[in-house]
Amino acid sequence: MSSLTIALAVLGGLFLAAVVGYDAWVSRRNAPRQPDAPPPTGFDEPLPAHSDEEPVLHVEPHPTPGNERHEPLFDPDLPAPSALPIPMADRRGGLDPLIDVIAPVSLDGLVSGDAAIAAMPATRRAGSKPVAIEGLNEHNGEWEPPVAGQRYGAFQVGVQLANRTGALNEIEYSEFVVKAQAFADAVGGAPEFPEMLDEVARARELDQFASAHDAQLAFVLRARHAAWSPGYVQQNAARLGFVAGMIPGRMVLPAAEAGLPPIIGLSFDTQAALADDPAQSAIRELTLSLDVPQVDRGEQPFARMRDAAATLTREMDGVVTDSDGQLLREETMDAIGADLEQLYDTLDSRDLAAGSHLARRLFS
Repeated sequence: MSSLTIALAVLGGLFLAAVVGYDAWVSRRNAPRQPDAPPPTGFDEPLPAHSDEEPVLHVEPHPTPGNERHEPLFDPDLPAPSALPIPMADRRGGLDPLIDVIAPVSLDGLVSGDAAIAAMPATRRAGSKPVAIEGLNEHNGEWEPPVAGQRYGAFQVGVQLANRTGALNEIEYSEFVVKAQAFADAVGGAPEFPEMLDEVARARELDQFASAHDAQLAFVLRARHAAWSPGYVQQNAARLGFVAGMIPGRMVLPAAEAGLPPIIGLSFDTQAALADDPAQSAIRELTLSLDVPQVDRGEQPFARMRDAAATLTREMDGVVTDSDGQLLREETMDAIGADLEQLYDTLDSRDLAAGSHLARRLFS
């Protein structure tokens, strides 16, 4: 075999090795990033032979910077996707003339809560608007949803003037009247209904205000190079205090008070979260969202949303854009923050402060 043949064979082998190595590098570079492995617990280590001492588990404190609710960082541990159901908010307040049509129902005598509950309509909605019934408690003198075992000296039936589906219309008002009248007849009461045209006009005015002052913000975080696996996203988000939501591919940053709407939402492809092998699912973008009227201003939701976006993009090698893919620069976010402060002031002036019970009802 000539030296030329040997040289060509060697070169061919080197070229083939280079191609294989390059393909392996590309595959590794494009593979979804995986979460860090959990630290060893030491449970697999054998106990010393003939030890007379009982084994003791030493739990070290696990401090996390910014563990307080008012900071953007929370617990670092990630629960199982279905381990932390989001608690439902307790019913707060009641009917309010600011956002409800209220029909008083007078009674000749006291009515039991059991009778009132039995007389409730099967569905408490008029079209797309919620209907509520409250009774005046004989003992404490407060309006409340009927409770078994209590007695009531009067009732009021209400329907919401507007929500994100639009303003209360004539058809919905008529449906409300039918439901309220049926309830009043069942408890032996006499309802008094406001003038329909006046209430519909009031509903339209409220809806116009709400439509002009509603705000739902979203940042899109996009991967620069390697995609992310669901576990990698969840691990990084958990370090900022996000917990698993009820829907696969959704996490939330909970409010300071349990049961209230989350401060920020984080979502990514549901199919990736439900894949047979999530580690092989490639996520190239995720969304941070803020429903402004639902969250109390004191939680500083926009500032925390910015902090979360900056931290995640730094740790995961990404960029922050709007829904059209345009980069969001600091000056743009500053302008959004200034506009939000004006929005908060306007909502406050109408007694519809962001995060209040009335605002959460109106903007839902």
